[in-house]
Amino acid sequence: MTSASGPTAAWRPGAQNGNLLPAGPGGRLSAPAGDGHGPESGPPTVTIGSYPDYPAAQRVVDHLADNRFPVEHSAIVGTNLTLVETVLGRMTTGRAALLGAGTGAWFGLFIGLLFGIFTVGNWLAVILVGLVIGAIWGAVFGAVAHAMTGGQRDFTSASSLRAGQYAVIVDAQLADQARQVLARLRMPQTANAH
Repeated sequence: MTSASGPTAAWRPGAQNGNLLPAGPGGRLSAPAGDGHGPESGPPTVTIGSYPDYPAAQRVVDHLADNRFPVEHSAIVGTNLTLVETVLGRMTTGRAALLGAGTGAWFGLFIGLLFGIFTVGNWLAVILVGLVIGAIWGAVFGAVAHAMTGGQRDFTSASSLRAGQYAVIVDAQLADQARQVLARLRMPQTANAH
């Protein structure tokens, strides 16, 4: 009987071929945990409510915690995620140099303070020289970095991830207890709990 080996060979449960599967605890072969599609997700969960915004879902979990529900068995899950990139303004070479100068000044101040600690003479001059040199180099690097983009991205922006709704989920064995606690809290939901 021949056994398959190499990168194309498939793993079979109970196979004793050390080339296919590394040794597990105690030197014994062990199968991967779960279904082989990533880490185990834990115990089964149930959605007890779905809410239009995060503060509403947070209020539900706070209510559960206030009523001594084991909230470590719950989670808030954002669904229908959307990436929003808010454009803050136009980026010019001058603005890039100014932003670079600010960043460089902070770094220069840090280096100046570091050298100023060990200076016997005028430590204030060392700090100011570090600040000025950092600002100059930061401006140069900011301008050059912007010029190298070739006009591909002439704006500044901030990205954020937003959810369309927020589901509160709990472990399946605690779902009835959570629903009983939530029966006392009247809040609008976007969808009925399952």
